[in-house]
Amino acid sequence: QLQVVESGGGLVQPGGSLRLSCAASGFSLDYYVIGWFRQAPGKEREGVSCTNISGGSTNYADSGKGRFTISRDNAKNTVYLQMNSLKPEDAAIYSCAVDTTVQTMCWVLPQVTDFDSWGQGTQVTVSS
Repeated sequence: QLQVVESGGGLVQPGGSLRLSCAASGFSLDYYVIGWFRQAPGKEREGVSCTNISGGSTNYADSGKGRFTISRDNAKNTVYLQMNSLKPEDAAIYSCAVDTTVQTMCWVLPQVTDFDSWGQGTQVTVSS
């Protein structure tokens, strides 16, 4: 199984920003669609954003449109999620995942079932 590790979470005030990173270990992210997901306490995991192999196709949940930006730096083997204007309702564990079996081209919001290699997640807390 391919391994990815998230980082960059933390405590931020409402209106603040965080940049999450998803770094691959032992393989190249170049060839895969990558998704970001989040899960808040008591809620199901939901898709936040995805990027296709070239980075030319991205998708966002309505909750993040205009505030979140996904990008990939293949030279660093890392995918980022820049989150601006954070709200308390953005608080969750954020995870990145890899679609290793080509279930999606990121033409629609990422679905949990399309991704099979998951990181452990990074906690995002938005509070004053």
